[in-house]
Amino acid sequence: MPMDATLRLAAVQLVSGLQVDDNLARARHWVLEAARQGAQLVALPEYFCLMGQRDEDKLAIAEADGEGPLQAFLMQLAREAGVTLVGGTLPMRSAVPGKVHNACLVFDPEGRRLARYDKLHLFGFDNGRERYDEGRLQQAGAAPVAFEWQGQRVGLSVCYDLRFPELYRQLAPSLILAPSAFTHTTGQAHWELLLRARAVENLAYVLAPAQGGLHANGRRTWGHTMLVDPWGQVLDCLAEGEGLVLGELDPARLAQCRSQLPALQHRRL
Repeated sequence: MPMDATLRLAAVQLVSGLQVDDNLARARHWVLEAARQGAQLVALPEYFCLMGQRDEDKLAIAEADGEGPLQAFLMQLAREAGVTLVGGTLPMRSAVPGKVHNACLVFDPEGRRLARYDKLHLFGFDNGRERYDEGRLQQAGAAPVAFEWQGQRVGLSVCYDLRFPELYRQLAPSLILAPSAFTHTTGQAHWELLLRARAVENLAYVLAPAQGGLHANGRRTWGHTMLVDPWGQVLDCLAEGEGLVLGELDPARLAQCRSQLPALQHRRL
């Protein structure tokens, strides 16, 4: 494929529930549909595999690195669909007893693993009505992760990472991936703002698959799965419910934005 050819991207929006098998079936359906529509890279949302009744439920399905049914599912689905598959996130065992890593795994169309990223920044929020403390059961990752795909540098991040722009400076990406499960409260206030800001300041495409709706555990996620171009333009968005966001990464558009506004070359810090 020519290095300047447009690349077809897809992000899957889900409303994952309490049953892993049901969630995997819905993920498979949408990944195959994205492939049918020509997607070359497909991204699933954060915790596509389970939105449990309790936070502790993720501990029961946590896997060791390189083995387990969730990893096998992603590997086989990437091969079946013939796409580069960004496996949202799934719980992976950590060295700390009682805690897991929130891990994003990427597989190529042959089912080979291209990258693993463990979420660096752990969400905490308390407005008196809603309270979240990811650090209680999650172990933070150790380092940023990027990989090369079709001539593009792809930076991995997860949900709350979007609030830490220094991460993306280190990644220096042309495509940012941000699988997420933003709460309805914080998503309504900040989701689009953060995605467009990260696109503009990095002059990069942003593909952000999200959980989007009312889950069986009573939690409501914001959704608004989105593809944003390097100028901050929203190319496609799905507000709520299951479905796909599709669009193109155009290397010529990327080069044009970076040439017209060479902010990345003007950095002093």
